[in-house]
Amino acid sequence: MAGKAARTRPCRSGCPTRVPPRSRHLAPLRCRGKDERAWSGAGQLVEKLARRLGVGDAVVIGLGSMIGAGVFGVFGPAAAAADSGTGLLVGLALAGVVAYANATSSARLAARYPQSGGTYVYGRERLGEFWGYLAGWAFVVGKTASCGAMALTVGAYLWPAQARAVGVAAVVALTAVNYVGVQKAAWLTRAIVAVVLAVLAAVVVACLTGGSVEASRLGDGGYLAAGGVLTAAGLMFFAFAGYARIATLGEEVRDPARTIPRAMLIALGITFVVYAAVATAVLATLGAGVLAHSSAPLADAVRAAGASWLVPVVRVGAAVGALGSLLALILGVSRTTLAMARDRHLPHALSAVHPRFAVPHRAELAVGAVVVVLAATADLQGAIGFSSFGVLLYYAVANASAWTLTRDEGRPPRGVPAVGLLGCLTLAFALPLTSVASGTAVIAAGAAAYGVRARVLRRRGRGTGAGDGRS
Repeated sequence: MAGKAARTRPCRSGCPTRVPPRSRHLAPLRCRGKDERAWSGAGQLVEKLARRLGVGDAVVIGLGSMIGAGVFGVFGPAAAAADSGTGLLVGLALAGVVAYANATSSARLAARYPQSGGTYVYGRERLGEFWGYLAGWAFVVGKTASCGAMALTVGAYLWPAQARAVGVAAVVALTAVNYVGVQKAAWLTRAIVAVVLAVLAAVVVACLTGGSVEASRLGDGGYLAAGGVLTAAGLMFFAFAGYARIATLGEEVRDPARTIPRAMLIALGITFVVYAAVATAVLATLGAGVLAHSSAPLADAVRAAGASWLVPVVRVGAAVGALGSLLALILGVSRTTLAMARDRHLPHALSAVHPRFAVPHRAELAVGAVVVVLAATADLQGAIGFSSFGVLLYYAVANASAWTLTRDEGRPPRGVPAVGLLGCLTLAFALPLTSVASGTAVIAAGAAAYGVRARVLRRRGRGTGAGDGRS
């Protein structure tokens, strides 16, 4: 260790920090002081991201992830799975309960570990390196698939005949926005969220005042079936799963111990109220039977309510919402990629932070490139199902991690992580069989890759926990 210490040099800015002389991604950067440097899980000194975001910015980023394209299309498949209006509403409530448990557990963990990476960091610190890696892998592959789904949704609403080309163009444009700095992305996300909320409010008002609304339709359809309700809840959860973006911004929010928990719960509460209002209005206008066969339920609802003039507005709102979700998703996936690259679970070159924009530019470019491929080749329904499976497993690790917190560490009530863990696993395996099978295969492949890496390290005489920088 003495030999290594001798081969260091002072930081260029003159602060006491000493860095390796050949550090590939630190050498070009000026240290801005001790508060902007951190140690990765691999024991390496890394450049931290700029803390620019407040509670409002973090809430908007979470809303941009949740109140997006999902609300414009999820009610149809969920109604078909539930087979009744009551089943759909129960599924929505169940998804909201699981989302609340996940958000509470994630918020407590994020306040204690305010670093980029979210549950990748929490699982590593609380359960061990493998579980952190597995959570990070599930998040990256699941949310990358979700990015592809959002890109395809943009194309389907804006120009159905050229949906893939439009989706690819959207990915390129939003990757460029994120590349030049998260503050600009936050301002754009705020504008998108405002547009989408205005469109959803117009849909609710048009449906409830159109003269075709009937309260009896809220309970029509078949009887409640547990399997159908759980599947509907799993599908509805896809429309909620966005508050984790707030946790992945742990290095970019001011006062994270206060900001992250508040922002998560505020964003989730707003989202649940909006979804409940939209679901009630659409169900009361169309009924569960018509809703189950609708590919554009909100547009069909305003048409049935006699507000055909609003249909183009809904189409534009859906496209804008998909863009907002895609913007926030690329942001969150790139931050988890950054954290995993710092620990060398992904190529270390992806851990670089841009010297001017203070963002993980290589990670963002890599994520953008993969999403471009998905937008050009993937199937929309398959991407959504695969994403839901991966993200539910990610939150299962978050709840298991929160269970291990002590009271002094801010542990939530024991029932919260217990409900979250059980709910995530139940909803994940209640999804369609193809989604469960493909998701299990990809997660298993990631676990196998981890095992191969661990074996290689052991053969080199280095344990998998060696050099993790923790005492």
